[in-house]
Amino acid sequence: MKTYLATLAACSAAISLADPASAGPTASFDFIEYRALEPAPEIPEGSYRNPVLPGFHPDPSIVRVGDSFYLVTSTFSWFPGLPIFRSEDLVNWRFVGNAINRAAQMDFSGLGTNRGLFAPAIEHHDGLFWIVNTCIECGGNFVITAQDPAGPWSDPHWLEFGGIDPSLYFADDGTAWIVYNDAPPGDPRYEGHRALWLQQFDRETMQVLPGRTLLVDGGVDPSANPVWAEGPHIYKADGWYYLLAAEGGTADQHSQTIYRSRKLKGPYVPGPQNPILTQRDLPPDRPNRVEATGHADIVRLDDGSWWGVFLATRPFAGQSTLMGRETFVLPVEWVDGWPRFLAQGKPVPLTPRRPDLPSGEAIDRSAWRDDFSSALPGEWIGIRTPRSLQQVMLDESAGRLEVIAGSDAAGSLGKPAFIGRRLRHHEAEYVTSLEFDPQQDDDFAGLLAFMDEAHFLAVGREGGRLVVRLRTDPAQSELGEIVAATPYDGDAALDLRITLRGGSAELGWRPSGETRWRALGQAVDVEPLASIHAGLFTGLVVGPYAYSPAR
Repeated sequence: MKTYLATLAACSAAISLADPASAGPTASFDFIEYRALEPAPEIPEGSYRNPVLPGFHPDPSIVRVGDSFYLVTSTFSWFPGLPIFRSEDLVNWRFVGNAINRAAQMDFSGLGTNRGLFAPAIEHHDGLFWIVNTCIECGGNFVITAQDPAGPWSDPHWLEFGGIDPSLYFADDGTAWIVYNDAPPGDPRYEGHRALWLQQFDRETMQVLPGRTLLVDGGVDPSANPVWAEGPHIYKADGWYYLLAAEGGTADQHSQTIYRSRKLKGPYVPGPQNPILTQRDLPPDRPNRVEATGHADIVRLDDGSWWGVFLATRPFAGQSTLMGRETFVLPVEWVDGWPRFLAQGKPVPLTPRRPDLPSGEAIDRSAWRDDFSSALPGEWIGIRTPRSLQQVMLDESAGRLEVIAGSDAAGSLGKPAFIGRRLRHHEAEYVTSLEFDPQQDDDFAGLLAFMDEAHFLAVGREGGRLVVRLRTDPAQSELGEIVAATPYDGDAALDLRITLRGGSAELGWRPSGETRWRALGQAVDVEPLASIHAGLFTGLVVGPYAYSPAR
């Protein structure tokens, strides 16, 4: 049975096959597999391993419903978007669905990879799940709902207010409120001067009510010109309203701050220790370095303890990582009525003690293989919203993924014929088997390792040769610059391999069925692909890709 996919998700728009007269050749992939090359870390008895969601999973938000926890992360211009995870122990998180999985819900056409869906926040109230979110350059703020977090989620209800990073708070009196980041009152005093605002939300009309309240102007210490107060959440505990917010930007100066008030609308007073989470004041030569901590959300357990999720990075050098921002979990300590993740100067522990919860089923993310014999898991993603023109076909009976070469290159703002999955380890390899009959010299098919449209690596067959293409600057070709090539005129299947070791990539090939790999060029410096050079927001996604110039 051949399943026709609009990149990888069912769309409300009709799907049509490419016109044979204008379509490029079809690349056929027999399988793809992923394997971590670094040794599995030792985890002491009664502990767990951070990050709990390795690889590109930034801006986590969490909600508890009964004995289960649900988590959502940002996806920017990737589709499907807003992945939902479920856990019973805060440690093992299982993917359950994507909140944005229909083309009619959101349009990312023409957007850069670092636009789109920023910082979702998830809540549950009166039997309904809620996500409030911002689509940058594609509609603004919106809310969606679902009875089941696995979906289906509603179409967006667009909200009439500016700013970003909204989150919902359901008050004891039945009212609902949205707290968010927006410009400060008056003219900003400096670059990055932001404010946190509160506005009432009407669940009947799915719209904010007129009037808003200023909660924080600038940040904890306005005299220090704090930048990028954002990602706010409100909680109530022991008669206090607590306002949790990030500050300092999402790079190495990232931090988490806390305020509290006796009244929902304030005034909010900063806590005696701020920030309550940061790594910016630690020595750069420390072992097992974690950086860029912040954008947190917290939740209370039945035993009265609090735990929180936050994003952070694990650089292989400097601030460089190919995995982007990942999701971590830590207990929250309360000191004299104030919560904090870590005492000042304390590094993020990679193997903390587990929460006092029944252990969930362990999830092994060190390896996976897809033989394309059944529906693609929802963790396969493509860049930008699918079009009505077919790009990817899953032939379940033959166990093959067929990718129709498109005329949008990886470096364009179009819709490349590409799907992939997140890199989760500093040292790892992707292997696939490819059959491809190029019709002209520029026809390409192979594996693409994509950070954003200006930062990617591709290896595959291009006309009568095998090539490696690298793009590290928007001034370079949208196809990437050739950094290695060798003649190839075979018509049988061949295997391709990308081996990543920190900031180095080794590219290999072999005729399918053989065991000996052949190097394609020398090792490539891929540190320039690191997220610190590519807008900070995303991480590397690797998978099948095919390109053919417009005919």
